Amino acid sequence: MSAEKKIRRALLSVTDKTGLVEFAQVLAGFGVELISTGGTARALREAGLAVRDISDLTGFPEMLDGRVKTLHPRVHGGLLYVRGNAQHEASVAQHGIVPIDMVVVNLYAFEKTAAQHGVAFGHLIENIDIGGPSMVRSAAKNFEDVAIVTRVSDYRSLIEEMKGTAGAALSRETRWRLARQAFATTAAYDTAIANTLDRIAEAPAPDKPAAPDATALPTTLRINFPLAQSLRYGENPHQRAALYADGSGLGVAGARQLQGKELSFNNLVDLDACWELAQDLKPTEADLPAVAIIKHTNPCGAATGATVLEAYKKALACDPLSAFGGVIGINQAVDGEAAEEIAKLFVEAIAAPSFTEEARQRFAAKKNLRLVEIHAAPVRPVVKQVSGGMLLQDADIGRVNEDELKVVTWRPPTAEELRSLIFAWRVCKHVKSNAIVYARDGQTVGVGAGQMSRVDAARFGAMKAVLPLQGTVAASDAFFPFPDGLEAVAAAGATAVIQPGGSVRDDEVIAAADKLGMAMVFTGIRHFRH
Repeated sequence: MSAEKKIRRALLSVTDKTGLVEFAQVLAGFGVELISTGGTARALREAGLAVRDISDLTGFPEMLDGRVKTLHPRVHGGLLYVRGNAQHEASVAQHGIVPIDMVVVNLYAFEKTAAQHGVAFGHLIENIDIGGPSMVRSAAKNFEDVAIVTRVSDYRSLIEEMKGTAGAALSRETRWRLARQAFATTAAYDTAIANTLDRIAEAPAPDKPAAPDATALPTTLRINFPLAQSLRYGENPHQRAALYADGSGLGVAGARQLQGKELSFNNLVDLDACWELAQDLKPTEADLPAVAIIKHTNPCGAATGATVLEAYKKALACDPLSAFGGVIGINQAVDGEAAEEIAKLFVEAIAAPSFTEEARQRFAAKKNLRLVEIHAAPVRPVVKQVSGGMLLQDADIGRVNEDELKVVTWRPPTAEELRSLIFAWRVCKHVKSNAIVYARDGQTVGVGAGQMSRVDAARFGAMKAVLPLQGTVAASDAFFPFPDGLEAVAAAGATAVIQPGGSVRDDEVIAAADKLGMAMVFTGIRHFRH
């Protein structure tokens, strides 16, 4: 500890009053004068603490419906003046300004207000905090003399540090840590406001709904995610890496790890891929268990079944060799029966909404296996970095149902083929382009991923198959530009095909399908995945 500064006067003004009274009691116990505003002052007085109103300090009442209360030279002067600076000391003495050594502030809950359905525009604007961020920035700028506390989670450690000093004092290291947090807090707050208002093209009347356009692309891309976890390394050991999260506690970034080694960069990327695929396999008619086994972001097996165990066995059967060392995503709770079977295979990580106690006991012997509980996150745009900038696009949430498909061959698909085509199409969306997926009865049979030629993707998927391909269906993420890709699929044993359509040679491809006796349907959308 170095350069400790005693706290003699503290200003407290918080929206979140969790832990407030206990923290203020400790300050008061050290003889710190408490200054406060509005509801915070009321809460402290109700707890029996002596509190000086901000209006007593400034000589002005809280004004304009509370819009003006801390925006005053006697507040900001008390925060910003440099102690020991002769000119500053003379100025504050001349104007009757007293030092404020600590500010405890958290801001109006703007994001919570903005998230309310139908919130009035005027109410949204009123929840933009002005005085709070101003005090935070003033105190943080003058961290050499002032401690700025913006997080309830810091109360406990600050109490312990102050109790360990001769009076309520905090070290320079602590004040600097708090200042950095404070500037991050105001940056995130301003980002949330800017991002919300950016989606309101025209300001409605104050009593009308704010109605931000959730589909609008931002005029400025602002990203402000705090560090969630430092990682051992990135894709390779010579690359540094870290995980940053939006704080929602949802999705892969907000997952709860139940056991196993620390998650790596590659684990997290693969977990995201398998989790998204498992969620996307839900048929429209039933919420069936689904299992996706991923290796290097590509599925080496995916299936639905009556139980998690059945879905897992079907997914594994597609390519058991590639499944070794992969990650598994499951869309339902994992029970003991499924866990016992899955535990026979070496995998890096398993993601599911939950694991039963029996399942956790089955996995406990595999101490390095990472078990991760994930809860679905809202669909958000996808961001990718390119040299000199960022790309942003909508998430690929395109889905097609049976009644939206266009049958283009003389032979329509059978009911069984149609169900398999829908399943294959949903898996194909999660396979790197060029992609061909062979499937049958809710089970992948062969996956051709990431090939430069669609013909090669068809042949590679067939070559990788260990199950019989005869009677399967095939999905292609983009159209067949020539009949040769379709002919390769037919040669492998597929009897029906689902593809986007839209090639200038569609007629040739359709004619080839008719000649081969295949059923073919067009989706009208494609699923490139780069």
